[in-house]
Amino acid sequence: MKKLLKDVRTMPASALNETFQRIVNRQYQKAGRRHLTPIFVAWLIAATIIIGASSARAFCGFYVAKADASLFNKTSQVILVREGNRTTITMSSDFEGDAKDFAMVVPVPVVLQRNEIKTVPAQIFTTLDGYSGPRLVEYYDENPCQVIERYEMDQLSGVEEAMPSEAVAKSSADNYHVKIEARYTVDEYDVLLLSADESSGLEKWLVANGYRIPEGAREVLQPYINSGMKFFVVKVNQEELKKKGTTFLSPLQITFNSPKFMLPIRLGMANAKGTQDMIVYAFTPTGRVETTNYRTVKVPTDKNVPEFVQHYFGQFYVDTYRKHRREQGAANVFLEYAWDVSGSVRQFCDPCTGPPPMLQDLITAGVDWVQQYHYGYNGNVFFTRLHVTYDRKSFPQDLQFQETPNKENFQARYIITHPAYGTFDCEEGGRYIKATQQRRTRELQQLALLTGWETSGYGAYISNFNYSPDGPPVYRKATVPAEKKLPQDTINRFVPEKNPGQIDQGAFNVPFNSDSPDDDGNGHAGIWIIPGMVMLLALMFFSGRKKTVAK
Repeated sequence: MKKLLKDVRTMPASALNETFQRIVNRQYQKAGRRHLTPIFVAWLIAATIIIGASSARAFCGFYVAKADASLFNKTSQVILVREGNRTTITMSSDFEGDAKDFAMVVPVPVVLQRNEIKTVPAQIFTTLDGYSGPRLVEYYDENPCQVIERYEMDQLSGVEEAMPSEAVAKSSADNYHVKIEARYTVDEYDVLLLSADESSGLEKWLVANGYRIPEGAREVLQPYINSGMKFFVVKVNQEELKKKGTTFLSPLQITFNSPKFMLPIRLGMANAKGTQDMIVYAFTPTGRVETTNYRTVKVPTDKNVPEFVQHYFGQFYVDTYRKHRREQGAANVFLEYAWDVSGSVRQFCDPCTGPPPMLQDLITAGVDWVQQYHYGYNGNVFFTRLHVTYDRKSFPQDLQFQETPNKENFQARYIITHPAYGTFDCEEGGRYIKATQQRRTRELQQLALLTGWETSGYGAYISNFNYSPDGPPVYRKATVPAEKKLPQDTINRFVPEKNPGQIDQGAFNVPFNSDSPDDDGNGHAGIWIIPGMVMLLALMFFSGRKKTVAK
């Protein structure tokens, strides 16, 4: 142990940080991410003290910042677990306001049993978001004129069901052609499972029984009724909520068996103004989850950006995401993270923005096919994070999913590289400065491509290695190309003056820019086709007459 502490004290900060990362990863891998050996704990304490006292230099790929779900307004989060035909959906509760106003209606394919409905701790969403969110990582250049001795330390490897109030009378349900299939009390919630013959009756029944639903819900409800879906209807039980001693509502989790692998989103758009964002955390034993009725598109990743992005990373990622969405199309679902988190896997992120999900996290999410093994778990688990920005125009259908065998890892990852400091008085120093300035030029270009930010004001960043921006990012002003106008004499030839409001068929032949390589670009190639054909037919006609006269 004394030798261990002595080695740690004599190591340079850069080597110490790299060794620290390597040992942390090794200990996580060997101990199932739970158990830390005494020698590792001792090294960790010593390293922490010395790192704090030395220059703040991070190891390669050190995590700097993350972009979590809270960056997007009106963002909901859903955990989706699929094994065979069994689906578990966990819905986060971000409701703000008086709990008595809370109501939720979720289409489900079957009538749920009491043991298929429960509440879970809200922390599960914080854990998954923190682990899988887009990340900014940093690297450090080494001064080519300084030789740093590196050290290796390989020796260190060593609630019961309850019936709610009978205010909902069977006769009133019959009058609206609504059937109460089941009802339960689940912690602070009163739950009903309904079926209906028509959307108007269901809408009236919900309103008559104190459920506040959005206007225009009728047209959204009808397709679910037509397909035989049931309705999972939830209100807050005020007495049960008081017993908990909190005003925060717990996330609800439902489990059911159905060949349908889907997520209903249309009902939530019934009275929405503008777009809504949703983050889906999906777990399967096979591979990535993708949508089948919309394209699944990767967000940009592994892009080198300027150092100062670390001060605005939240805004950077929001702008990158929105610009990419505009370019790819609004009717797409975007992949932000995909990783094999099976019990046998040794690396769970590169780097991690938060601790990877542990066994208890997976069980809470509904991943019930894994089993505890020593300090870890056994079982194949693949984790997918999807981001969708939806509205009624771009997403007329619910999200339909499929499990794929694709186990390729993916993460939304952006990179900053700190330049070396000190004197560059060696032969390599001049070349390093030139190469670094070229790299920083490319970083500014990349930043403009990703975000649409105006980067002309960052020119000093290229040569000033201590550069700090004067203010927040500025957006480029959109340039609208001038409308191409036809000469007035050309327009007069095809639009009769006698009646400007009349559509003349000749107007459809107004010259246009052709894509043909044979066109001169002036748009007049098409004008001469018809006269040329007339002249050709005339020549053929007169040629035929001459031959007849000769005979």
